[in-house]
Amino acid sequence: MCARNSIYTNPKPCKHLADYKLRHGFNTYDSIRNCLKTTPNGRTRVAKHTTKIPRCSFCDRYQGRLYFCLMCSSLWCPTHILLHTQSEKGHEVAIDTDRSELYCCLCCDQVYDPDFDKVVVCNQVKDLPGGSKSKTNRFEASGERSSKRKRLDSGIGLDLKKSKLLVSMRDRRAKSCYPLGLRGLNNLGSTCFMNSVLQALLHAPPLRNYFLNDRHNSVQCRKRSGEKLCLLCDIDAISSAMFSGDRTPYTPAHFLYSWWQHSSNLASYEEQDAHEFFISVLDGIHEKESKIRNSGKDDGDCQCIAHRAFSGLLRSDVTCISCGFTSTTYDPCVDISLNMDTSNLSSSNANKPIKPDEKTSASTLSGCLNLFTRAERLGSDQKLHCQNCQELRDSSKQLSIRRLPLVLCLHIKRVEHSLVRKISRKINQYMQFPFSLDMTPYLSSSIVRSKFGNRRITFEYDNSNSSAAYEIFAVIAHSGMLESGHYVTYLRLKNQWYKCDDAWISEVDEGIVRASQCYMLFYVQKLLYNKANEDSSFVRISPRRDPFESTAGCS
Repeated sequence: MCARNSIYTNPKPCKHLADYKLRHGFNTYDSIRNCLKTTPNGRTRVAKHTTKIPRCSFCDRYQGRLYFCLMCSSLWCPTHILLHTQSEKGHEVAIDTDRSELYCCLCCDQVYDPDFDKVVVCNQVKDLPGGSKSKTNRFEASGERSSKRKRLDSGIGLDLKKSKLLVSMRDRRAKSCYPLGLRGLNNLGSTCFMNSVLQALLHAPPLRNYFLNDRHNSVQCRKRSGEKLCLLCDIDAISSAMFSGDRTPYTPAHFLYSWWQHSSNLASYEEQDAHEFFISVLDGIHEKESKIRNSGKDDGDCQCIAHRAFSGLLRSDVTCISCGFTSTTYDPCVDISLNMDTSNLSSSNANKPIKPDEKTSASTLSGCLNLFTRAERLGSDQKLHCQNCQELRDSSKQLSIRRLPLVLCLHIKRVEHSLVRKISRKINQYMQFPFSLDMTPYLSSSIVRSKFGNRRITFEYDNSNSSAAYEIFAVIAHSGMLESGHYVTYLRLKNQWYKCDDAWISEVDEGIVRASQCYMLFYVQKLLYNKANEDSSFVRISPRRDPFESTAGCS
């Protein structure tokens, strides 16, 4: 991949890690060999204690991520590792105990070091069946694991036999009955936000069918446009890799670079918001296909795959309180952002994690949707000009859904802003959501008919009951704090849930999914969901066939 383009190289090394290696060399790396333990699924972790539960040296916390200081071997939680670094000079570098990845406490980011990777790979090869149990020199076994900021131009390789065994051990968790398309994505440096959204997008039936149908041909695209970087071409490449049958984690480096070119303001190794990334990718797809089609149509009539799959139409009714005159406007949307319904919670419990099995009133998706479509009286500072009264009047506003999309994306707002304190915090409250969702009560047709006494009113986009029925197929969850959290995706394939945690894929119970702190929910029309489940092979379809032609309810 790198031989074709020299721009795909290693990220710049961390200055603090370089200074650390200059002072201490490789002594610390060698000394931690005995602390590296390989789990049955091929994951390497740092296990300092064999009997005690690892805890933070400051707050005694044991849940979540912990960091192992390379200098003093102490353990710290994400909150207090920076405090330790600031109080102890030279203690800038630590190891993420769960992933065995280097972490710079001053850069607040994972860092990549090939020499550290050699130590980890040596340990993995040693633990393989038939692997050497003797201590291996750090330069004897060379190779690269799937790590953050993985080198893309690697020429290093393990012994072929041991390499195959290593892949086999890593893939032991992948059952032969796993559906085709389940494949991990390597983290390239705090890119869990990207991996989580890509997993959801590539398993959305309309997009999956689009790329497997070869509706975007990369060769023809480059010939036609002459552009070396194309977001659609890179998504097509990822889709082909995901459904190739290969279970080893894939590195979406070309896509990351293409996305950086499209969204230069977000080009960094810092953690980004998954929802912003989702909107940015759909925007990139729309721009590319608009150039190909030379289309100047509005989003509502756009025939690009992004809008064909995700585009819906919102209706906004603003009613004058004095005379009852209603002004109606329509806005296209690719997702719906919902406020958390905290009406049943006290202010002290609003930010407390509430699990589904606790006997406490929790936020529900239906409550959030009711809140979204409820009439709201606008404040005195938001008076609008009434066309009937011909002056500024108090008014109320009500939103509803005029037209439903094929794929419904619901964004749960988990960030709370305080204007008084001028701070933001994450809402950790759990939310109950159904796997089968009926959107009929939130349609404009239902809301307007209810307002006018259920009279017979005809609507241009009157969704039938069948196209208002949805099934969930993906959940993006966020754990941790606002500044340093982690995204994972739960995929529902053939009514079985799978957790996609960067490079790691595992089968999970639906209770795990329901208990997650959902951030983005992806539903697809029920007819399309059932049709996707019938296709158990996920084979490549003829490029002449339109992936939308047999789908009911498609605009």
